[in-house]
Amino acid sequence: MNQIKITQASPEDFKIIQVIGRQTFLDSFAYSTTEADMTSYLEESFTEKKIRAELANPDSMFFVAWDDENTVGYLKVNTGKTQKELQDDTALEIERIYVKSSHHGKMVGQLLYDKALEIAILQDKAYLWLGVWEENPRAIRFYEKNGFVAFDKRIFKMGNDEQTDIMMKKILTPAL
Repeated sequence: MNQIKITQASPEDFKIIQVIGRQTFLDSFAYSTTEADMTSYLEESFTEKKIRAELANPDSMFFVAWDDENTVGYLKVNTGKTQKELQDDTALEIERIYVKSSHHGKMVGQLLYDKALEIAILQDKAYLWLGVWEENPRAIRFYEKNGFVAFDKRIFKMGNDEQTDIMMKKILTPAL
């Protein structure tokens, strides 16, 4: 494996985001819901129009992970009113860290998380937060290892299927 590079996505990168988003979500969660609910979620969440709007939103940032010339994952972070629940100006939401299954265990997720942490520090945020599916122990362990603690729960709808996300937060120590 070559060294992973992280680059900021532009609106022209919508297809990369769309393909990785659909593929990684399907690979990760298809077993947990019906085909109809999965299809509904993928068709609603990863349309060209929606992704282009997200990429153009100044309160969201996307970063793509590259292994040589191959895209292997991406990160989406939100500030302000773009955040899903909290909409706290002192916070940065990690909405997505998606990594292709071929690159699980190869530190790609850690590099994308490190980019989110870097953005939060550069923007002088007080904390990072996210929602993670309660039945995804691998992701929960990853976030706990990186200093996140659970603070609430929320309902995540995939088609007609309601699932529970654990909301997690990491307080950032202010610079001295």
